[in-house]
This record gives sequence, structure tokens and C-alpha cells, in this order.
Amino acid sequence: MLGLKFETSTSWAEIAKDNLQQILTDHAFAEQKAASNAVSIIINYSEESDLVTEMSKIAIEEMEHFKMVHDLMVERGMTLGREQTNTYAKSLQSFFSKTKDRTEALIQRLLVAALIEARSCERFKVFSENLEDQELSKFYEELMISEANHYTTFLGFARQYQDRNIVDEKWNKLLAFESSLMKKRGNAAKIHG
Repeated sequence: MLGLKFETSTSWAEIAKDNLQQILTDHAFAEQKAASNAVSIIINYSEESDLVTEMSKIAIEEMEHFKMVHDLMVERGMTLGREQTNTYAKSLQSFFSKTKDRTEALIQRLLVAALIEARSCERFKVFSENLEDQELSKFYEELMISEANHYTTFLGFARQYQDRNIVDEKWNKLLAFESSLMKKRGNAAKIHG
């Protein structure tokens, strides 16, 4: 369904389980960045009413997810750590050449966001299936569904702004690039690590 070209190994879930505070901190900040991205799209493409409506929903939902992760951490006696650089997102953003064409820039942003959501969905699935902690397993299973919805929303909008064949070609190239990135990852307690 997600079209990802590389599957996360269960060994990543073991690393994440053994570093729960780190993975939850990383996850909380990932949700915050996702909300910021949706707000940024609203600011930069405010004339696109349908897009603004959907990005508003995503921004709110991502901040709700941030709160849910933070609340979970507090309940377990953890504190939110410091934000760390997300080299995964930065690498994806560097895949496309910079452009001054507003529509092309939007499509690039939407495709990168779609891929981040798809990978998050896949990671949440792997994590939820490999946790003995039933509360945490259910938590990540529920979030997985939300990430899948965000993925389809972003990809769907990209396909609205340009010929679908052109968008799908860009999408497939981005997927191949991301696959090569992921082959070098999976050894850190980060959502995309």
C-alpha cells in the first residue's frame, strides 16, 4: 500500500524499545515538525482553499499527536528531551533541485511530506508489532492509521497540481532515493533513524 522500496528490520524496533525515552522524544519532535510543515504550506499557498482546509486538519492532528506523546512520557516519569537534527528529512528535502516555480515547489514539498508520513506509518507498524508493552503497542497501532491517511492526503494533492504521470515519476525516483538512505539507517532510536 505504501509503495516503500525498503522494509524496516525488527532489529530497529529492539533498538527503539531499549531507548524508549529517546524514541519518544524524537517522535514528539517529529510530530511538531509535521504540524509546522502543514502550517507553512498554509502560509505559502493560502489561495488554495482545499489544500488549506486539509493542511489545517493535519496541523491540528499532528499537534494532538505531539501532546499525546508528551502526555505518555510524563505519565511514565520521562521529560521531553532536546530536539535533535532530523537528517532523514533533510536528506529527502535535498533530493529535489531548488526551484522558483511555486507549483513545482509545492509538489516537491507534498511528495517529501508524503514519504515522511509513509515511512512513519511503516515504522509505527513495526514498532507496535514488536512491543510487549500493550499500551504502547496499541498507541502506535492507532497512530499508524493516522500517518497512512496523511500520506495519501499529501500524495493526492501532489497529483492534483501536475499531470499524474509526471508526479508518479518523481514519486518513484524519490522512493528509490529514500530506499538507498534507509539501507544505511535502522541503528538509532529515532523514528527515521
